[in-house]
Amino acid sequence: MKRTLFFALAAVAPLSAHAQVLWSDNFDSDSTANWSFNSSTAGDTATDNVNNEANYFFDYSTIGIASANGAGGSTRGMKLEANVFNSLTGTQRGLSVSPLGKTFSGDYKLSFHMWQNFQGPMPGGGNGTTVMSMGGIGANGTSAQVPMTTVGGLGFGATYDGGSATDYRAYNASVGGAQLPSTVFAATGTGNQNSSNAYYSGFQGTVPGAQTAIAASLGLATHTGTTATGVTGMAWRYWEIEKNGTTVTWKIDGLLMATVNNPVLTNGDNIFLGAFDTNTSPSTQSYSRDLLFTLVDNVRVAAVPEPGTMAALGLGAAALLRRRRKS
Repeated sequence: MKRTLFFALAAVAPLSAHAQVLWSDNFDSDSTANWSFNSSTAGDTATDNVNNEANYFFDYSTIGIASANGAGGSTRGMKLEANVFNSLTGTQRGLSVSPLGKTFSGDYKLSFHMWQNFQGPMPGGGNGTTVMSMGGIGANGTSAQVPMTTVGGLGFGATYDGGSATDYRAYNASVGGAQLPSTVFAATGTGNQNSSNAYYSGFQGTVPGAQTAIAASLGLATHTGTTATGVTGMAWRYWEIEKNGTTVTWKIDGLLMATVNNPVLTNGDNIFLGAFDTNTSPSTQSYSRDLLFTLVDNVRVAAVPEPGTMAALGLGAAALLRRRRKS
């Protein structure tokens, strides 16, 4: 009976522990042809060095950042830049990218590693460093999912430097693409969307030593130290956006950030990643082109086992245990 129980539980374990991967991209090969580029600025392209930029095969070791996969891992990822240095002012700018031709239905989880880089001096950052990274679901894949145009799906965002009164945000079509109320966030108390809230105290980043030297060679001698407490920038973070029935949750490094019930997801069935500037003018510091950006690596969409399936598996295991006790 013991052997029967062992093999039965062994068969159940893989089903519950490993969700089916629907799609993934680790950027170890050039993925440029597999992604859309959607800018808030008409006529913008991913590599024209104005407005917004995207590099789908960026070697981030060249800017002193270690692999998101740990020692010895690949250092290729996707680099996104919002509102890069140019002569245009007075308008917020942003971009989003989506995998081409993908649709996701049912219950699933979007996960990825994200690094938000900004120039010093720390902890507050330099000129124009309050930029926001985003990730979300329910996109059509052909229009920019950024607040200055519209967020047709459901998007979550975090500032690089903690320089906003609302460093953590959620946007949805249910409110015309504007921010959802603070009540969707897990943090409580005054300023529950601000990085200074005690709920986020586990977040803090450090400028990599190699990047300090790179910044000095660019003319920035103050790019060193740590971010303020509660800020997600200057460190690899693991984002999870999970759709389960009519509920969507957002976590960073396992910390529940927000829960949205009954979001409007009629814009499309794709995912998106992006960045936008919270300011109406770009950074005036020339080295921001080298030091102000969002990095994304190891993007994955995986199916979420249905609650009924998991319950059935649990009942089956419980039945086997009961039979074992009787025997």
